[in-house]
Amino acid sequence: MPPKAFHYIDAEQDPALECKRLGAVLVKHPIDVAFIGIGENGHLAFNDPPADFETEEPYLVVTLDDACRQQQYGEGWFPTFADVPTKALSMSVRRILKSKRIVCSVPDARKAEAVRNAVEGPVTPAVPASILQMHPNMTLYLDPPAASLLRKAP
Repeated sequence: MPPKAFHYIDAEQDPALECKRLGAVLVKHPIDVAFIGIGENGHLAFNDPPADFETEEPYLVVTLDDACRQQQYGEGWFPTFADVPTKALSMSVRRILKSKRIVCSVPDARKAEAVRNAVEGPVTPAVPASILQMHPNMTLYLDPPAASLLRKAP
């Protein structure tokens, strides 16, 4: 079945007001499935390290660190590093965790260290994606290069 609705995000006008609007949408329409990834620096959505694991705000205006901005540039989303914004809207970590199900897909060897730290390391704001260990219904899909640093099962 096609989605019943699509809620666009407009961060160009008033980002703080847009965060409030999106939060109100989520009160009416909880998230069944969150489709997410893990960043090269271990970020989850745009929650860069050290991430705020405590805020209950559903959406945040966040400051992107240089590693995150470099990833955005390196992936070809922007023509130059200087064009990559320093701020973004991001769903908060706690709101992501309130999703009934999380599907996390991570491609590429550039993310192998972040994947290892998120999967095999402790849960810590220094590796925001590590919080996914706490979700009871999360599935992680990795290509072989992204999984290359994980310990092999005996």
